[in-house]
Amino acid sequence: MRSLTLDSTTRDAVVAAVNGDAWTVACLCAAWCGTCSSYRATFEQLAVRHPDKHFVWIDIEDQADLVGDIDVDNFPTLLLQRGDTVAFFGTMVPDGGVADRLVQAQAELSPEELARLAQSSDERRGWQRDCNLRTLLGSDT
Repeated sequence: MRSLTLDSTTRDAVVAAVNGDAWTVACLCAAWCGTCSSYRATFEQLAVRHPDKHFVWIDIEDQADLVGDIDVDNFPTLLLQRGDTVAFFGTMVPDGGVADRLVQAQAELSPEELARLAQSSDERRGWQRDCNLRTLLGSDT
């Protein structure tokens, strides 16, 4: 499975993916970022290794009209979400092995554990409020 690139022509497909119960792994990047450009192939390989998950490439500057103003500290930033729960939001070293272990570790958590962790700190509660792709895309849940 290849990743989707969010733009006006793929928005509906991304919304459909996010509205399901499967995992969504989004890479938040910017076109001018050389690290992001080189990380794209790694992200595609990650998508192939996890065909049961939806992978979305989002240029947060070019697609700001679709996702709003997400506060990203550095690139690349990964966002992992299952259903309506944001499990991870943060800068990722551009290493496929690290990203793969992160995706696997999150996917092994039960829905109950994900819900508990989502409320376990101010930072994580902020992710639910500010980084939820369902909310950012204005999708119907």
